[in-house]
Amino acid sequence: MLAPAIAGLLLGGSLIVAIGAQNAFILRQGLLRQHVFILCLICALSDAVLIGLGVAGLGAIISGSERLISVVTLGGAVFLACYAVLALRRAIAPSVLTAAKTGPSSLRSAVLTCLAFTFLNPHVYLDTVLLVGGLSGRYEGTARLAFAIGAMSASFLWFFGLGYGARVLEPLFARPSAWRVLDGLIALVMAALSISLVHRFLTG
Repeated sequence: MLAPAIAGLLLGGSLIVAIGAQNAFILRQGLLRQHVFILCLICALSDAVLIGLGVAGLGAIISGSERLISVVTLGGAVFLACYAVLALRRAIAPSVLTAAKTGPSSLRSAVLTCLAFTFLNPHVYLDTVLLVGGLSGRYEGTARLAFAIGAMSASFLWFFGLGYGARVLEPLFARPSAWRVLDGLIALVMAALSISLVHRFLTG
């Protein structure tokens, strides 16, 4: 069950590590040391719920049809290849992740802001429910569960690492060269995952 879990971890990690409003918000709250635990937990649990829905619903539907498995496998390969190209473009012309020094002070406002950044972002559904859920259809039983847990673990590791490591990570994330390396690695991982799906499609 280790291989599916690692595949899920790599896929989830590659999708979640990107400059965006949600990550900037968690970084900011980490710098301010305000409501860090609850906000990181909300982000990670939200991803876990969406991944679970995708794996239990879409993944289960797809696993029952060889044709759907082939379509999702090839579609996932194309999708990941496009993501790899985008990550490579970011590596060539990197941006930086910066955080404002002020943010929502009350727990209620911070939670509402966090929920808005999470669920009003259409990419979260594309990444978790459709892509992760769809690709989980390649696995059966405990292997699919391991794949889902791996993908969920990536969210927990990323958000809690970002929130509690904010003061250490901010100088690193403020350097374009760091993002160049990170996005370059993400491009390689996504390209490798895409190639593996193509291989599976051709040999499966």
